[in-house]
Amino acid sequence: EHPVFPYLLRGVTIDRPNQVWAMDTTYIPMRRGFVYLTVVLDWASRRVLAWRLSISLAADAAVEALEEAIAKHGAPEIMNTDQGSQFTASAFIDILRRHDIRISMDGKGCWRDNVFVERLWRSVKYEEVYLKAYETVSAAREGLQAYLAFYNERRPHQAHAGRTPDMVYYAALAPIQAAA
Repeated sequence: EHPVFPYLLRGVTIDRPNQVWAMDTTYIPMRRGFVYLTVVLDWASRRVLAWRLSISLAADAAVEALEEAIAKHGAPEIMNTDQGSQFTASAFIDILRRHDIRISMDGKGCWRDNVFVERLWRSVKYEEVYLKAYETVSAAREGLQAYLAFYNERRPHQAHAGRTPDMVYYAALAPIQAAA
């Protein structure tokens, strides 16, 4: 009984920041239990634009992360998510519609449709989470905040010829802002 939107990215060349954003949620294991991490990722630069940690899969974390990303970076042309309940909730869909953001959703079970977020999850888990067994939600939040700052600012990406997500994101925006 939730809305499903078509996948809009097949055959689309994504070559500039804020053209397409992707969102997803993953579980983060802790020493006892787990929490959920939700991110907004710029597809072209792989930059994490906003994120939230939550103890539930309710739509609140996705809504908050989306609102923060839009407030800080403007609205993308397209938002791509999976069909999770947090991304089909009316509170989430209403924000996208209010900002005239086209909605794209992965096919059911098609992890490749959102491959860049899946790659982020691998990096986050293998370079941070699995190396530290967080004792508390606060410790998880602090560790993830430090790692995501490192990921954006200092971690080179092979797909960007060794440049960081921040370098790619802000270098591409500078000519656009100069033209305006």
